Amino acid sequence: MDNDTIDLRPALLFDLDGTLVDSVYQHVLAWREALESFGIELSVWRIHRRIGMSGGLFINALLRETGGQFDAERAAELQRAHGECYRRHLPDVRPLPGAGALLKHLSETGIAWAIATSGAGRTARPTLDLLEIPPEVPIVTHDEVPYAKPDPHLFLAAAARLRVDAQNAIVVGDSIWDMLAAQRARALGVGLLSGGYGREELERAGAFRVYDDPADLLAHLDELGVRVPPSN
Repeated sequence: MDNDTIDLRPALLFDLDGTLVDSVYQHVLAWREALESFGIELSVWRIHRRIGMSGGLFINALLRETGGQFDAERAAELQRAHGECYRRHLPDVRPLPGAGALLKHLSETGIAWAIATSGAGRTARPTLDLLEIPPEVPIVTHDEVPYAKPDPHLFLAAAARLRVDAQNAIVVGDSIWDMLAAQRARALGVGLLSGGYGREELERAGAFRVYDDPADLLAHLDELGVRVPPSN
């Protein structure tokens, strides 16, 4: 890159579950098991519709549907139960097609990226380890911000760690909650179908473009203005 050229390539802020790793349905099953241990029975499709929200909002939304009530201590116990159930499903979790190649390409070409997940650090860490993330890449978990998605705090914090303006960033996520958080952070939202939400749902929630999975996104990075400058 010429010394007089300003680098206007956007930074990429990634969600984790359903965006980089194929773990959404493991989370759904873990939540069903945890809820059943508390005497709450819900169909998996109802649980799936809330995946991607912060744990607290997730519990409140599901309890609204069932008419139940939890105090803060019991809600925390339910979240811990979910974490324990999810760990049993970890052997079935895999990176999504193209995830490793996409992240490697961004790092090798000097494009800044970070991960922002609604999961707690102890729950997210084993999943993150599957991606072999370089130590310099910022990772923001729910433990580090006041509120998770659909609030914008996770993506704002990730942008701050990269020292970029969120308005010059692209949020990549698989859920409507990611797209809503992106809008509130004033970032461009890009949706992936790999978490189970439909194209129209993601677009209605604000997705500028929708791709199948990380491999499809990698093949179309130029559509988002993520170009590798020609070498001198």
